Amino acid sequence: MSLFAVPDRALVTVSGETAVEFLQALITTDVIQLTADEVRPGALLTPQGKILFDFLVSRTETGLRLETGAEQAPALLKRLTLYKLRAPITLALDTEINVAVSFDAVEGALLDVRFATSGAPAYRVYGTKGIADTEGRVDDARIAGGIAVSGADYALQDAFPHDILLDKNGGLSFRKGCYVGQEVVSRMQHRGTARRRVVTVEGMSDLPASGTAITAGGKPIGTLGSVAGRSGLAIVRIDKAGDALASQTDILAGEVKVALALPAWTGLAFPVPSPNTETSEAGA
Repeated sequence: MSLFAVPDRALVTVSGETAVEFLQALITTDVIQLTADEVRPGALLTPQGKILFDFLVSRTETGLRLETGAEQAPALLKRLTLYKLRAPITLALDTEINVAVSFDAVEGALLDVRFATSGAPAYRVYGTKGIADTEGRVDDARIAGGIAVSGADYALQDAFPHDILLDKNGGLSFRKGCYVGQEVVSRMQHRGTARRRVVTVEGMSDLPASGTAITAGGKPIGTLGSVAGRSGLAIVRIDKAGDALASQTDILAGEVKVALALPAWTGLAFPVPSPNTETSEAGA
């Protein structure tokens, strides 16, 4: 049983009698449904529906905590302060907190819903210093589970919640009412227009560096994100990937032939072109 340290993390805490109501009206996660023994993914969006900040949200005795990257934490605090107005809440930043991951339910651990959804439970532990993850166990489990993170897999302000599967892992609510960017993501959901998705990538040899284009028939369909040897994650156009799979066109990451798969836990499948598409186009 090991606790693996997660470096470069910070907490923004929201405390006070209306802390839950305050965040419920701002972020993608339904915090009213959040239980005391779990952490859920979430995001604060732009009005256009793209991810401005990403984080893990959990309850405290006095409100809620948002665990996020240390680099973006001060900006997140500043943005929340702009929304605070006269709300009876207190916002605070903790950049000294120790964050660790365990694959066992140790005392004080909170179930990470992202990993639980993917079928490989992991837990978040706050205030305890873990050991260095020299073998990359946490990243290996994250990649295997199709769990994307900002920086490694996508740039903030460049991805919609659907792109990183927040609609499938408890990080995006369509029932709780309005929040920033809600109208856009709800429209994507109801119209079924989400075409970019996280996929797992397996190379025929070691994958190239993160940021390498994923191509099919010489045309880009996505970008490689996290990489661990032959395994990785990418955000791709699943309609274009479906076309390539149907026509048995090689999909490449740089020069490396790869196989793409949508994480099984999502219930998603690559769209299959209609057998009449080619005939219809020819007769047009």
